[in-house]
Amino acid sequence: MKLLRTLALLLVVAALSGCGYNAIQRQDEAVKAAWSEVINQYQRRADLVPNLVNTVKGYAQHEEKVLTEVTNARAKVGTMQLSPDALNDPQKLQEFQQAQGQLSSALSRLMVVSENYPQLKADGLFQNLQAQLEGTENRITVARNRYVQSVQEYNSMIRTFPNNLTAKIFGYQVKPNFTVENEKAISTAPTVDFGGAPAAPASAH
Repeated sequence: MKLLRTLALLLVVAALSGCGYNAIQRQDEAVKAAWSEVINQYQRRADLVPNLVNTVKGYAQHEEKVLTEVTNARAKVGTMQLSPDALNDPQKLQEFQQAQGQLSSALSRLMVVSENYPQLKADGLFQNLQAQLEGTENRITVARNRYVQSVQEYNSMIRTFPNNLTAKIFGYQVKPNFTVENEKAISTAPTVDFGGAPAAPASAH
């Protein structure tokens, strides 16, 4: 009897391996790992915001609107954390992207404002924070691209026969991904008009 149970177990394992179950598991974990890195980099950026705002405030106190926009956008990002288990919800992912995009836009406007204050631009702490922000934006782009690729590979895998049958049996679903519209919102800095000729966009990337 024990031998029969062992043989049955081996047959089940072999069947699951042959139908792509293990490969789906690995790819699903790869997506979660890639998402964790995206979250880490976004959090790194959010952690820079308070010091950046305080530094700018020291030289440009009357730029209250821009400073408030950055602070509010940072606060909203803090309420929009998305766990790997919630990645199957397109609406939650879109809301997360929109919140991050708003923070990106607010930070871009803050960088534009800083151009009007030579003393601020010459401040060593501001220069350091700006360099950190630029580096973090680059890391966000890399992490986001890796996540996009991981999701594409996962979605392709669970749509392919016989993996699609296995995915259906075990409840694996196609995952939503970053959209082109959201990518543009995140990466494009707005043009800010200070009452004269339109200022050239300044990117935090």
